[in-house]
Amino acid sequence: MQAATQPNTRAPIAGILIVSAAAVLFLLWLLYVHHAPPQFAARLLFLPALNALLNGLSAIALVIGLVFIRRRQISRHRASMITAFIFSSLFLVSYITNHTLHGDIIFPGHGTVRTIYLAILASHIILSVVALPMILITFFFSLSGRFPQHKRIARFTFPIWLYVSVTGVVVYAMLANWR
Repeated sequence: MQAATQPNTRAPIAGILIVSAAAVLFLLWLLYVHHAPPQFAARLLFLPALNALLNGLSAIALVIGLVFIRRRQISRHRASMITAFIFSSLFLVSYITNHTLHGDIIFPGHGTVRTIYLAILASHIILSVVALPMILITFFFSLSGRFPQHKRIARFTFPIWLYVSVTGVVVYAMLANWR
């Protein structure tokens, strides 16, 4: 039986998992079923660069947040992590807009560089699917004052989120370099 001071976390976490699964299914549909209308092909061509910028800013905010928590500067850590979350959320909106308008881009490189690109892209995609619910659960624990649980899951969430943010920039750079 749970103590009176520890509210049940099953319902909020189940909700987070359902929302995350719905988001992933939507993104899969967007990437693999939806066909971008050709009349939008020349519009908002800056979106991939914006996506990379937002991923990079998220990574920077994450590292700054890590520095702050190691220095026990809790309010600055929280501000940095919320900033990283905002950058990642803006990235997601921009990413969805870009893929709605332009569809998927095939990497034009060949040989070893293509293998490296595909390995980075695959790990990026798989870990982004894992990161979404982890980030939301980590924020839920923090914002609801469940700091022991927050600390426990943040040790796993942080490196995955950072990896996804950094590899998002790498994927963009590789695509831009080989276009």
